[in-house]
Amino acid sequence: MTASKELLEQIAREEQELVLPHFDERDAWHLGSILVELAQARSVPVAIDIRRPGQILFHVALPGATPDNDEWIRRKSNVVFRFGKASLSVGIALALAGTTIQDKYYVSPLEFSPHGGAFPIRVAGTGLVACATVSGLPQEEDHTLVVQGLHQYKTSLDKSI
Repeated sequence: MTASKELLEQIAREEQELVLPHFDERDAWHLGSILVELAQARSVPVAIDIRRPGQILFHVALPGATPDNDEWIRRKSNVVFRFGKASLSVGIALALAGTTIQDKYYVSPLEFSPHGGAFPIRVAGTGLVACATVSGLPQEEDHTLVVQGLHQYKTSLDKSI
């Protein structure tokens, strides 16, 4: 990955575009199912997770995923909940500043991993309510899979209105 201001701006646009009208347990299942379909169509060995702070709403490990993917999910999700931004965005900002999460924010990289794949789920008028995470691919690909799934999910909501 090449960290750039343009990539940071692209992720900020994605975060603005992907604000949802609602998000509950049924929505987590629907979004998770979309992410599973996308991953299976590519035959990729990923774990997929959707959670609120303190509560897992959806989790699956596809063939080839490992327990280590679950640890990456936990650490990347922690970044989203602490900073309110996509984990890739936080990682790029740190790279552009020439620093690390530990040096800048005094947090342990054992608890916070600013690598791509975790994306904030926001509800209009409410704010951050959950986080969708993919782990198992290179970080930009993890991020892209989550964003594609969220776009597909949001489009399905728009069609049902």
